[in-house]
Amino acid sequence: MFGIGTSEILLIALVVLLFFGGKKIPELMKGLGKGVKSFKDGMKDVNPDDEKDKVKE
Repeated sequence: MFGIGTSEILLIALVVLLFFGGKKIPELMKGLGKGVKSFKDGMKDVNPDDEKDKVKE
C-alpha cells in the first residue's frame, strides 16, 4: 500500500493519537469518511459523462 509498511502505519497512528488525543479521533474519522463518500459520489457523476463522449466519437 503506497510503499508504507506496518511499522510506518503504526508510527503514523501513534503520532496522530498523541497530536489530536483520543476524543478528537472519532470526529476526524467521521469527517474523513464523509469526504471519501463525497469524492466517490463525484467520481460516479464524472464517469458516465466520459463514456458518453467516447460513444459519440
